Amino acid sequence: MEPVGSPLTAIYTHPRSTATKLLPAISAMASSYKDRFPYYPLPQNSSFPWMSSSYYKPAAINETLAPFSKSFQGMTASKKLPFISNKPTFITRYTPDDWYKSNVTNFKESENHQHDAECLRVNTFHMIDDKYRQTEKTQGENTKSLGIRANDIGFWKSELCLELEEMIKETHALTDVKKRLERALAETEPLLQIAQECLLQREKRMSIDLVHDDVEKELFTEVDVIRSCQERMQQYLDMAKAQLISNRVAQHELEKDLANKQAAHHIDNKCYNLKNTSDGISYYQGVERVDDTISVPESWAKFTDDKILCSQSERAASDKLRDSSENLLVVTANEMRCQFSRVNVAFTNRIAETADAKSKIQTHLAKTLQEIFQMEMNIEAIQKAMRNQGPPFKVAQTRLDERTWRPNMELCRDTAQFRLVNEVHEIDETVQTLEQRLRDTEENLQMLFHAKSILLHELAVKANSLLIDQEKCMGIRKTFPSVARLLGSV
Repeated sequence: MEPVGSPLTAIYTHPRSTATKLLPAISAMASSYKDRFPYYPLPQNSSFPWMSSSYYKPAAINETLAPFSKSFQGMTASKKLPFISNKPTFITRYTPDDWYKSNVTNFKESENHQHDAECLRVNTFHMIDDKYRQTEKTQGENTKSLGIRANDIGFWKSELCLELEEMIKETHALTDVKKRLERALAETEPLLQIAQECLLQREKRMSIDLVHDDVEKELFTEVDVIRSCQERMQQYLDMAKAQLISNRVAQHELEKDLANKQAAHHIDNKCYNLKNTSDGISYYQGVERVDDTISVPESWAKFTDDKILCSQSERAASDKLRDSSENLLVVTANEMRCQFSRVNVAFTNRIAETADAKSKIQTHLAKTLQEIFQMEMNIEAIQKAMRNQGPPFKVAQTRLDERTWRPNMELCRDTAQFRLVNEVHEIDETVQTLEQRLRDTEENLQMLFHAKSILLHELAVKANSLLIDQEKCMGIRKTFPSVARLLGSV
């Protein structure tokens, strides 16, 4: 028991035992603070951050009721109580009623303070419980909101993943078509060189065979067809390259957004799984005042939706271009193959015509040679016949000359004279006729030799044309690239 009137410091200068169960001591929480403090202003004059300073004020001491105690031994003599002697005489200062009234008053005041303290304590417990429930409810709602947000991010992340996979597949497919276009375009170059080589070789034809025939027309058409196919292939190849760039740009945007979504999903999942007992939680003073957001949920969703729509648009354009490119490969392959066949047919027909002409020339040449031989024999016969007319002509003229030597009246123009004269004239006419026939025969022989030379030249021309068309041109046109090679598949 403390003396009456002494301050009850042992009761009020220390916190109650119930208060220590609500919040841990500072020494126990020092490791979780990490030298950081909450944003809310805290009292600096107390050793406990959440305790009110009024809770620790000592009770006021009524100096009128305080008896002598050890704490008053240091007072001066003027302030000490008057000394009471040990005499049996007492000095009365208060009446018993005053004493009882004072006790009753003190009791009532104590009861009032106790009641107020009890009400405050109960209200404090209720307030603490309400605030705890409110904090727990708010934390639960925020946790639920974080979970919903993580689900939203997961949804858009899955949409981005699906679209990214489709875009990668489409990019690979378009890349394959581009390679096929490149291979098919490379396959057309030998065909163009073959057609141009055929035209160049056919320029070596001679004389009348250097004609603008169906073969040459079809060769020129083939060159035009191949060049047209090359131009269209190159055009689609350029379009495919440009589309691949657009696809890669869209793919990069999807990958960038997906990486951001993955990072945000990881962060929100981490925040969603944080609890009051989790490691790593701490105070970050003023963090609630930091607002570095650059989007709202509507603009955030629209941003990703626009990226997906842009990717889908590029993917649709890529798919359309890929189908058009494949159709182009089929069309160009058919066009070049058909024209190649038409050129070969024209070559075949022309070779047959040239071979037939060559055969006829050979026949005529054989006949001409035979006729030349006959004409040469005829000339020899004419010359022989002319030589055979010489002796009779000499005999007839000799007879006439001898008869001129007849004397006088014997120079009679008799029948023999007439016949001899007629014989001479007849033989002379025969010789002149044979000479004319010899000249005609020789001229005809010269014509035959000229025809022979023409036929030999034509035979050489046809042989040269056959060599060019049949050996050189058709020799390099024996094989045509397979459909697979023209389609760029191999």
